[in-house]
Amino acid sequence: MSSSGFRGILRDPYVLPCSSLMSAQPSPPAHYPNLFSPLDLGFTTLRNRILMGSMHTGLEDRASDFPRLAAYFAERAAGGAGLIVTGGFSPNMMGWLKPFSSKLSWPWEARKHRQITDAVHAHGAKICLQLLHAGRYAFHPLSVAPSRIKAPINPFTPRALTSFGVDRTISAYANAARLAREGGYDGIEVMGSEGYLINQFLSARTNRREDAWGGDAAKRMRFAVEIVRRVREACGHDFIIVYRLSMLELVPEGSNWEEIVAQAKAIEAVGATIINTGIGWHEARVPTIATSVPRAAFAGVTAKLRPEITLPLVATNRINMPDVAEGILASGGADLISMARPLLADPEWPNKARTGRAAAINTCIACNQACLDHVFEQKIASCLVNPRACAETELVYAKTSVPKRIAVVGAGPAGLACATVAAERGHRVVLFESAAEIGGQFNLAKRIPGKEEFHETLRYFRHRIEDTGVELKLATRAEGDDLKGFDEIVLATGIVPRRIDFPGIGHPKVVGYLDVLAGRVRVGAKVAIIGAGGIGFDVAEYLAHQPLLDDARFADDPFHAGDHSPPPSLDPARWMAEWGVDPTFSSPGGLRTPQPAPSMRQLWLLQRSPGKPGARLAKTTGWIHRAALKAKQVTMLGGVEYLGVGDAGLRIRREGQELTLAVEQVVICAGQEPRRELLTTLQAMGIRAHLIGGADVAAELDAKRAIAQGSRLAASL
Repeated sequence: MSSSGFRGILRDPYVLPCSSLMSAQPSPPAHYPNLFSPLDLGFTTLRNRILMGSMHTGLEDRASDFPRLAAYFAERAAGGAGLIVTGGFSPNMMGWLKPFSSKLSWPWEARKHRQITDAVHAHGAKICLQLLHAGRYAFHPLSVAPSRIKAPINPFTPRALTSFGVDRTISAYANAARLAREGGYDGIEVMGSEGYLINQFLSARTNRREDAWGGDAAKRMRFAVEIVRRVREACGHDFIIVYRLSMLELVPEGSNWEEIVAQAKAIEAVGATIINTGIGWHEARVPTIATSVPRAAFAGVTAKLRPEITLPLVATNRINMPDVAEGILASGGADLISMARPLLADPEWPNKARTGRAAAINTCIACNQACLDHVFEQKIASCLVNPRACAETELVYAKTSVPKRIAVVGAGPAGLACATVAAERGHRVVLFESAAEIGGQFNLAKRIPGKEEFHETLRYFRHRIEDTGVELKLATRAEGDDLKGFDEIVLATGIVPRRIDFPGIGHPKVVGYLDVLAGRVRVGAKVAIIGAGGIGFDVAEYLAHQPLLDDARFADDPFHAGDHSPPPSLDPARWMAEWGVDPTFSSPGGLRTPQPAPSMRQLWLLQRSPGKPGARLAKTTGWIHRAALKAKQVTMLGGVEYLGVGDAGLRIRREGQELTLAVEQVVICAGQEPRRELLTTLQAMGIRAHLIGGADVAAELDAKRAIAQGSRLAASL
């Protein structure tokens, strides 16, 4: 089909191409009509505009895990995705992400992929295999790159490819694409962004070559262009080629806008079918997919490219609900929407949206704790809000043949997961909650700036309670006698803050984090926080943004216009200013000087153990929390001895030096202990109970473990 043909379809998604005129024209979908209109690619049609984006799960690395990978993708295809892109497979050994990771270069490797592609095609979706050469990001000594420049996130220094090596690598891409076609794939995605090999050739930052593959922008882009050209020659015209174009690199010396447009046009000219949006490099110091990033924060860069080319464009990053996706498509800013983690969180996301059940979607909260963190820890990926992700063959919520009466005490994450899964399986479940609302610790987490997505998880569970028929008893403190007669009792009673002892612990300045986050204490302008784990960082983030009452310092500051100023995570313009992203996407790398708003308070974040505070935070998001507080000029100290609290403030000793922090409050965030009073009562009555969540292990609040534990217990009852 000609480029003008694409334009016609994109302007009017309800006009069917000529090849479909023999069948009746379907009515536009009632819900999210742009999102669920088909997209004709000339030689094949995608049933909707939902692309499940590439995400490595760890199941790609061994063929013995392909049955699990097939089940994982089949569930998303059955859930209504239009086009699925696999995790990255290297075209040769040098491109491995790590030794013996996913690769496609031999015929016997291709044949094993049929179980994946057949499973997806059985449910009417299309699937592309992503070809990803890690380049200098490869975590092994065989790594290669355009130039011998080590990545700051990798201990290995790559070899510089020779001209012969460059040509062999291009041939490897074409060979891998041909094998992907033999394996049943509808196409491939060429990973040309996020700082991997192709992106390294494109960028002057990493390409210092002086031959035909380096120098000016035209020579640097030649590697990418030749890959797409050779893939098209190897696979024919009726094969999808998605090219992941680095549109916003977020690193110094990154591509400027003119170079990005030139790359897009060159890729279009040699036969790409779709251009996907790539955002950021892995070494960038700007978050791109964490929960603190505003929804659809980067959709504008895709929209900026839209007038320059005729191929369908894909918008991506932090698009997790159908109203957001529909708005992007309706505005003409993109032609497809990429969602990887949202379909990890809920494989039925498309079907729920299409049938008007958006309230039933299990929304991705972009926490990274079970997906990206697992992959970086060499574990199989999963999902905090959906522990069945990548475990579809083992964690099965089968209908029970012996319904039981089950009592679940505590409607925090663990209790909510356990109660709703048990009820889904056919058990009769009563859920007791002493508070007036469900959520437990999530009701505190959702107050933290950047964690507003936790509201969505509670919305989802409220819907699940109603949908599965759980009997919910709010504002009801379950006692031993209330639990008599149940076949199974599950205690998800949560935690109590751990008490610590030092001189002055009873002073009025000393307050607990629960009272701070619940708004039960008025916090002054100077605050010390004891405990630099996840809760301590959350409290610091909260206090850095929470306005002081009657504070005249920010009266003329548009970012702090009273108590109702939204946090950066809800305000893309403010977020870009904080992190130094050019809102016009025109500057090299899309960067500008960060302009973080000042903290509302002077804060000290302290920990007893030596070393850098926050060192044990999650690998993929911990740096974000540390950088955010550093930008707010929060003082973070390790190796602190607490000498006492008095009217003058908090006395501490560090590195042999004593000093007094003249603070108005000292907030204790020194850990938690299980709340088990009810267990003791039940044991005295001779009643057995299961412990889950914080009531079982309270060392650190861990919603990932809590939801998984509750779900797995419910699946076994």
